[in-house]
Amino acid sequence: MEKLIDIESTPVAPLLDLLLQDKSTKKNIIWATETYEEYGHGFSDKEQINRKLLLKHPDIIKPRIQKSLEAQAARTRKKAEVFTPAWLCNMMNNYCDEKWFCRKNVFNTENDDHTWTVIKEPVAFSKKKTWKHYVDSRRLEITCGEAPYLVSRYDVSTGELIVPSKRRIGQLDRKLRIVNENTTDYDEWIEWVIRAFEATYGYEYQGDNLLIARINLLLTFIDYYTERWERGPQEKLLRQMADKITWNIWQMDGLKDTVPLGKPYEKYHQMSLFDVFSGVSEEKEERKAVPCKVFDWRGKISLSFKELKVN
Repeated sequence: MEKLIDIESTPVAPLLDLLLQDKSTKKNIIWATETYEEYGHGFSDKEQINRKLLLKHPDIIKPRIQKSLEAQAARTRKKAEVFTPAWLCNMMNNYCDEKWFCRKNVFNTENDDHTWTVIKEPVAFSKKKTWKHYVDSRRLEITCGEAPYLVSRYDVSTGELIVPSKRRIGQLDRKLRIVNENTTDYDEWIEWVIRAFEATYGYEYQGDNLLIARINLLLTFIDYYTERWERGPQEKLLRQMADKITWNIWQMDGLKDTVPLGKPYEKYHQMSLFDVFSGVSEEKEERKAVPCKVFDWRGKISLSFKELKVN
């Protein structure tokens, strides 16, 4: 099976510093899973994911389909982690679009064998609901895992790549198709692709899944950019997109609206004799809950997710 996620590859490796950031804690995301404890210091559930340590074991970051059956079963048992096949994501996204457009079969038609047939004609809009309204409409995938509802580079249940991009069924994929169909020059395309990413959100508990989700969104941007302009995006633009993705795809305990497991440990903090005798413990420190922040790109302000829910 093709390697679907490669953190050593260009452009992923140079952007790992950004893709590992946690905007709520201003540190790095944490593992929030016991899966990798056998690798020692830096890999326990409460520890931040460190770029240098991670690159010493690059093959541990891989989609669920490429994990061992034993590891898959353990994560299902402990965290209720499951596959969501592309056909089911497509069916549910089609239902959302049916409500938005007030008609069926906007992007594709579903077949009885769990495949779909792409509608090749450009998507039609009304005066009241324009293509720009669709691109700007906010979408959120809760407990997103590898983000199969947002982007569909591959079918998470089989590992099969979904090509060409027009066959993809994610909510962000659909926005990017709309941008392709309604823009002609480079600047306008970039503007509305960025707006599409800014209106696409997701959160996940486990750090490895979150990193994969962020990488999937980044590689999706590169796929559409390269397909449209027949060249790769420059590093400055990639870093801009990676920063937006890091804000919009964040780590959160969805039951508490906080960072999982409380305050993360420092990257390399070790207990000293002073800590022991003074009664300071990491256990007490880590229990402090950190509210998760998101960014309102239209209002140009960050706010807590809990505050956003109330409003």
